[in-house]
Amino acid sequence: MKRIHVAAAVIYDAAGCILLARRPEDKHQGGLWEFPGGKVEEGEPVETALARELEEELGIRVEQARPLIQVSHDYPDKRVLLDVWEVTAFSGEAHGAEGQPLAWVTPRELGNYEFPAANRPIVRAAQLPRQYLITPDNLEPAALLKGLKAALTAGIRLVQLRAPNLFSPEYRDLAVDAVGLCAGKAQVMLKGPLEWLGDFPAAGWHLTAEQLRQYAPNGRPFPRERWLAASCHNAEELALAARMGVDFVTLSPVQPTATHPEAVPLGWDAARELIAGFNQPVFLLGGVGPEDAERAGRIGAQGVAGIRAFWPT
Repeated sequence: MKRIHVAAAVIYDAAGCILLARRPEDKHQGGLWEFPGGKVEEGEPVETALARELEEELGIRVEQARPLIQVSHDYPDKRVLLDVWEVTAFSGEAHGAEGQPLAWVTPRELGNYEFPAANRPIVRAAQLPRQYLITPDNLEPAALLKGLKAALTAGIRLVQLRAPNLFSPEYRDLAVDAVGLCAGKAQVMLKGPLEWLGDFPAAGWHLTAEQLRQYAPNGRPFPRERWLAASCHNAEELALAARMGVDFVTLSPVQPTATHPEAVPLGWDAARELIAGFNQPVFLLGGVGPEDAERAGRIGAQGVAGIRAFWPT
């Protein structure tokens, strides 16, 4: 069965809402909501196909767009490759030119809509920022919380509370404060034993590679309403993460790092190849900073993650 190549768009308005369209009842996956777009013709550049489809379907002209994620999915009766772009500027007023119902929704509200299975990774990508802050080691709790507050003020919206040098009771106390500080501002990802999950219902969980290997055979450890991430370093770990149903991963190290000088870096080309075989959002980690976010996007990553390069000085 031939794989159908589809260009799709996560379209933002000035208020940060995202445009959805409902599929006709008589079409494949009819009645479900989707991100607008359409089929890429043989030999047609994806960006050209996207612009054409959005003008035909919505009556808008794309003015600014960039790659977001690629998703390969096999339905029982159809194989698709979704080539998804983020559209942040357009001209014209979006309307259902083919009679399809439309809805502008906030990223948080995406969870209230029913999508085809192939669209689920796109939902997560649309809800995630381009930067993932990992907190540094060897800071007193007061200093860490002060830095975290400054990072939130600077616009950070996704935080991993990484404090490996704290004993468990200290980390738990710090996590309570961090989750409270980030409430309504950023998603906090905690690390630690899964036995703690019930104590932090507002937090997501970032698994170590060791935890991923341990728990992947049993599937996802909690409902999809909660964020789940994992640290990956190779194709095997990415496969385990896909099997577990994580929402996103970090892939590292891309470049040499001071934190792990002994680790052999993947390099940008190998990172691109690994991302191409993985359907969920990927943050590149290790020797990268905010200035690398655009390059990361060009090779298919969600964005970049880091400690020193992202921590306020």
